[in-house]
Amino acid sequence: MLLPELPPHAFAKQDATPDLDFYAPPRLVHHIDEGAVAALTSYYRELIAPGSDVLDLMSSWVSHLPDDLALGEVVGHGMNRQELAANPRLTRWFIQDLNQDTALPLPDASFDAALCCVGAQYLQHPVEVFAEVARALRPGAPFAVSYSNRCFPTKAVAIWRALDMAGHAKLLALYLERAGFDTIETRVLADGSRSDPLVVVTGRTKR
Repeated sequence: MLLPELPPHAFAKQDATPDLDFYAPPRLVHHIDEGAVAALTSYYRELIAPGSDVLDLMSSWVSHLPDDLALGEVVGHGMNRQELAANPRLTRWFIQDLNQDTALPLPDASFDAALCCVGAQYLQHPVEVFAEVARALRPGAPFAVSYSNRCFPTKAVAIWRALDMAGHAKLLALYLERAGFDTIETRVLADGSRSDPLVVVTGRTKR
């Protein structure tokens, strides 16, 4: 077991029906408010170099990347075809239920950065998925995993529902460390006083 310190059934969900069925209706809405989106976009501008190839894991109809940041290939992964097709920043995308198949159909060392915005709470095999992200990243590349206080509670795993915001940061740092990332940093992008709270935990692949 990759996370032996966690309790049994830590990754159980209240709703055990197929995830692809749950996400079949497109949701063309923001899952965080404008203030949190602006904070995340500002962080991405700081994190991602122009011309980078980017993997947007658990993506949707918007990636929150700066509009004026010229990038190379931006590959999106998600669960809804209509949402991904509506995302103007994606150069290509693919559908995959990561709780059924954790192996990403991506070449080794093919991205300069990876993102996962408000999606990690739904992963039932997070270390395996994060290790696949590490495999697809180039040496020293960042993987930024952001979260807020919102989720679909019936699809979030039990350990996520049991923790508070600070606990979520520690949990994501544990996932990243077990998946082989280092230089792991937690940053509060929005404290919740004027917008939705937003925290990002970022790790880098080894050089």
